[in-house]
This record gives sequence, C-alpha cells and structure tokens, in this order.
Amino acid sequence: MSEQYTPAKVWQWEAKNGGEFANINRPIAGATHEKELPVGRHPLQLYSLGTPNGAKVTIMLEELLALGIDDAEYDAHLINIGKGDQFGSGFVDINPNSKIPALMDTTTDTPVFESGSILLYLAEKFGALVPEGQRTQCLNWLFWQMGSAPYLGGGFGHFYKYAPMKIEYCIDRFTMEVKRQLDVLDRHLADNRYMCGDEYSIADIAIWPWYGALVLNIVYEAAEFLDAGSYTHLNRWANEINERPAVQRGKMVNRVWGPLNEQLHERHDASDFETKTQDKVEAAES
Repeated sequence: MSEQYTPAKVWQWEAKNGGEFANINRPIAGATHEKELPVGRHPLQLYSLGTPNGAKVTIMLEELLALGIDDAEYDAHLINIGKGDQFGSGFVDINPNSKIPALMDTTTDTPVFESGSILLYLAEKFGALVPEGQRTQCLNWLFWQMGSAPYLGGGFGHFYKYAPMKIEYCIDRFTMEVKRQLDVLDRHLADNRYMCGDEYSIADIAIWPWYGALVLNIVYEAAEFLDAGSYTHLNRWANEINERPAVQRGKMVNRVWGPLNEQLHERHDASDFETKTQDKVEAAES
C-alpha cells in the first residue's frame, strides 16, 4: 500500500507528474501552436491515430467502402498525440476537446468529433450499419461503450500499463469494473451473434477495438491477468470480427507501432494498403 495521501485544499498542476503521456496532459484547453491541417482529395477528411478510438472510425469507413459506398472514400491524416499534434490550431478548430479522432465532411463543411458521434454521423449519412428496427438497441450499446470505455482505458489501462507506479487499490478497483463489463458482454453475446442480434452494426464497430482487442491481448497485454479466455461468447465474437477484411484494414490506418507491415501511417487511397505500409516505405528509403 502506498503512503497515505492528503489532498491539498486547492489542487495545483505539476507538469512533470511522471508517467507516460504526462508531457501532453494538461488541465486547460485550447491550441498551443498554430498549425493548419492538411486536406486531401476525398469528401471525408479524418485526423486521427490508430488507438482504439481512432480504429473505430477507420474500421467504419472501410466497412462502408466494402459495402460499395464509394462516397465514403477518405483521407486519413496522422495526428501524433505524443508530439502534441492535437493541440494545433487547425485540429482544435475541428475538435475543441483536442482528442482524436476528428472528421471533416467537406461536402457540407461539417466538423464531427467524438468517435461515437462520428460513427452515428456516417451511419446516418450513408444509411448503413444501423439495423432496421433495431436503432434503439444499437444506440443503447453504442452509448454503453462510450460510457464504459473510460473505465477500461483511462482507469484500468492507465494504472495497469502506463502509470509510473503500480498502485494495488487502483488496479483492483478498475479490474473489478472491467471484469464486470466483460461479463455484461459475454452474457449478451451468449444469445446474440452480434450486439444487435444477427446484424453487424456500429455497436460492434465501437465495442470491438476496446473489448475485442482486450480479450485478444492486442491492448494492454492484460488478457491473462483478466482471465479473458474464460469469456467464451465474447471471445467467439471478438475472433469473428477480427477476421473481417475491413477490420483488418481499418486497424492498420494511422497506426505507428507494432509490425511495420501492419502500419499505414496515412491512408489516401485504397491501394495504400498494398504499397505504402511502413515496411515498404522504409525499404524504399533505404
């Protein structure tokens, strides 16, 4: 158990508070520097990074393209949050909350931020991936994910993986909640192929990059710690979605870690998956 902590009467920010991401976290909003965003040739301009929240949107866009919806073509520009790109003036103009992902629809000059909002915006724009007659059920699970993921990412993931010290109370507290969430999903998927019955939807697209990736040991390397293999129905669902070609493509976009052949730092054309993965980029530069 760590030393007893007594909070001050008024909290003061210490910029050098340790831990990964400490250099980019701050208690104020707004831009830190002037920087215009690049604009590609497609109707949809995505500014993101291949985190679970970013992967939701790139998977969604690839799924729409797989359905033959050509107007879903997009440019995916890299926003490196480790370097503070999200605090550039152009990005803040689109998302005043300075979090990825952010989308600009150039056909209507509409900025969209928050991953759940982007998924719903795209689903409504193109009339896809919200099952007919299941809209409320679909939105139930979409908003469940948006409300639950902070416990998984900002809570469990932070204290288990990224915090500068291991604090038993914090890890236990968030592990308990994450395992409850895994059980919620496992029980639901015992009677449903997807989150909305037999139809794949934006609810699956929202949940998979967090909870599917968690049980498949893609995020936080915590599957063994969480006994993730015991959630039989959740694992069945996670593996099935992981095998979808659009998911395989989407999780590569704006990714800057992992095997080089699975990193596509920016995506401006469908052919980029074949020609511009990072292994090919670095081979061409050597």
